[in-house]
Amino acid sequence: MTKYCRDIALSFEFFPPKNADAASHLWDAVDDLKKWQPEFVSVTYGAGGTTRDTTLGTVSTILSEHGLDAASHLTCVGSSREEVRQVVADLKKAGVRRIVALRGDPQGGLGNAYVPHPEGYAYASDLVAGLAEIGGLDISVSAYPERHPESRDWAAEISNLKRKADAGATRALTQFFFDNDLYERYVETARAAGVTIPIVPGILPIQNLAQVQRFAALCGASVPDFVVQTLGPVEDHPEERFRRAAELAANQVLDLIRRGVDQFHLYTMNRSALTSEVLRLSGFEPARFETPALTIAA
Repeated sequence: MTKYCRDIALSFEFFPPKNADAASHLWDAVDDLKKWQPEFVSVTYGAGGTTRDTTLGTVSTILSEHGLDAASHLTCVGSSREEVRQVVADLKKAGVRRIVALRGDPQGGLGNAYVPHPEGYAYASDLVAGLAEIGGLDISVSAYPERHPESRDWAAEISNLKRKADAGATRALTQFFFDNDLYERYVETARAAGVTIPIVPGILPIQNLAQVQRFAALCGASVPDFVVQTLGPVEDHPEERFRRAAELAANQVLDLIRRGVDQFHLYTMNRSALTSEVLRLSGFEPARFETPALTIAA
């Protein structure tokens, strides 16, 4: 990496492919993003364990064939403790030592009432405690700079994060956000409450503005006016949309670096081009990359 970014750790998120064509896109993205030398990559886990086998297969392939340290997402919705322990045993057998521990969306999707499994872990903090008891695992958890939609207030939000940290979490990975002031205030509030684990900002380079707006509405995140004003007019102009989206995300990363952030988790959407452009614009230098890194005005 460049002198500017050499001490900054990266991680990437992927999701398991649904078909052969999607799998081709995924493996192309994994191969391309290897050059940024991430600390680890993560693979999502469908609601209620619906992608259990494909998640395990994807994580295993990343580890064994692509040479990257990989974390599997793991939820406790709809699963007994014994079923969760079996999933962890299968992951460890495949060489996986990293878990992203999540409660998961309610069965039936967002907007439905969450009902814990009668023989399962009720909440993510309980899942983290169970994983810590198993031992030998690096455990990431989620964090919400704009508050989880089910949190009754900010005190409950921060208390939940602290419970997960106290139960044995190694780090927290945030939901995507676009306003860095929100992230900074969130971290300050968490630190004041005694949360000491790293709170790693989740960066989402925007591939499709309308899609991001829909998802943000479901998960309680906001899409600021400056984002809409920058990308909205060029939605039908792919090259200009790509350029503006890359600059938006790179400026966000650069600003966070100036604020002292030294770890980033990037949501790739199983595509590498935009993520790579963001990193180049941010001053990172990939391994064996022959073209000089691009720069943008601060």
